[in-house]
This record gives sequence, structure tokens and C-alpha cells, in this order.
Amino acid sequence: MKIDPKISEVTTEERDAAEVKWMSRRSWLTAVAGAGAGFAGWKWLKSRSKDDGALGPLRQGFRFDETVSRALHSPNRLAATFPEGAIGKPRSNGSIGLESPLDMAAWRLRVSGLASGEIQEFTLDDIKRLPRTEVVTQLKCIEGWDFVVKWTGVALRDFLESHPVGKAAAYAALATPDRKYYVGLDLASAMHPQTLLCYEMNGEPLSLVHGAPLRLAIPSAYGIKHLKRVGTLDFTPDRPADYWAERGYDWYSIH
Repeated sequence: MKIDPKISEVTTEERDAAEVKWMSRRSWLTAVAGAGAGFAGWKWLKSRSKDDGALGPLRQGFRFDETVSRALHSPNRLAATFPEGAIGKPRSNGSIGLESPLDMAAWRLRVSGLASGEIQEFTLDDIKRLPRTEVVTQLKCIEGWDFVVKWTGVALRDFLESHPVGKAAAYAALATPDRKYYVGLDLASAMHPQTLLCYEMNGEPLSLVHGAPLRLAIPSAYGIKHLKRVGTLDFTPDRPADYWAERGYDWYSIH
């Protein structure tokens, strides 16, 4: 059998170079095909109608997350706690609902949906007379950062033992005094033992940037649920609006 001299003259280095060139071309074509498929998928997603503030397919994913959150939620499922030596310097993040001037002396917590049927108002001193609770947990942000915080305040379930909710109540709606920022909780999350109406952070009264005079601390959920400067607390049979859920995030936001 005769061997083509041209083939016999091809060196190992040349064969390797040709193979690398072929593989590079294949990789490039694969990348182009992947980018094209990604762009087509993005265009398809953008063409979908919105459902409760989010594109339909995304909202379906969030609803699946919500189903999992409800299934996993339990008063016995506590957020991890830490020694006080792990406490970090608190980070200020988010100022929606804090822009308006605050008259500390005039501030009241306005509560509706109680069993009494009346709208009641509470001063900070009224709240401080209730049993004091402290927890040291992580504040986790959806942006990916976290730090350990010592929260001090009144467990929301202790507040409700003194001021029971109406029989129809299934949710709690909390908002800043100007109602620019608002969150919703299911009643099970509101009654969780680590959910606090918090008036101290790391052993000090809340500063204005951290939600003075009273904020929500809910260690089982991401920071977007930790409403600063609570002005109103309403108990309702209907699931209330939630600022970030309206902008495409999971309504429960449990981590």
C-alpha cells in the first residue's frame, strides 16, 4: 500500500494545531447557538403578560417557592442563633418610608383587626411594658450580604396574647406611617416566636436609619420583610399587598 507523501509529511504539531482549530470553531458555533437560544428565550419571556407584578412564568416559579415556604414553615423551625460575640456592625440599607420627618413624641402604633373590633393606638412605652424578648440572629439580604444582630423587643405573639386578633384574621399587614413601604405576613409567620416588634438593636435604641422607634424583626425571612418604622399593623382575612412582592419577589421571602 502506497502512502501519500503529503500525508506522511504532516507533523504531530500540525495535527494538534488542526484539532485545536476545529475544536475552537466548534466551541464558537456552540456559543453562538447558545446565545441565540438565550436571546430567543429572553424575547419569549418578555412577551409574556404580567401576573401580580411579575412576568407570568416567573410568577409561577414564585408561587412554587411560596408553596414550599408554607410547607416548611413551623414555629419549631427557628433561625440560627449566635453568641453576642458574633454581633457585627449593623449595615444601613433601604430608606423607603423613612424620608418623612419623625416626631418621636407623637408617634403611635395604630392597630386594627383585633377581637375588640376597635382601632387601637399604642405608645412605645405601652409596648415596652410587655414581656421583653432578645434574639441574636443573622439579618440576611437578598443582595447576598448578612451580619449578626441582637434584636430586642416584644414578640408579636406576646403582643397578641394581650390584644387578640379577630376570628377572621389570617394575615398581618404592616406599613410605615406614610405607607410608602409595606409588608405582609401570614398569621403563622407573625406568631413565630422569633418575630419581634423591635425597639433596640445591638443593645441600643433604634436609630432613625434603622427604623426608630419601632421596626419589625423576622429572622426567618430576608431583610426586605424587616419593615422599619412601623406605623400601622392591620390584621385581615385577605392576603395584603407587599412592596417587593409587587416588584417580582417571593411574597414570603423565607430563607
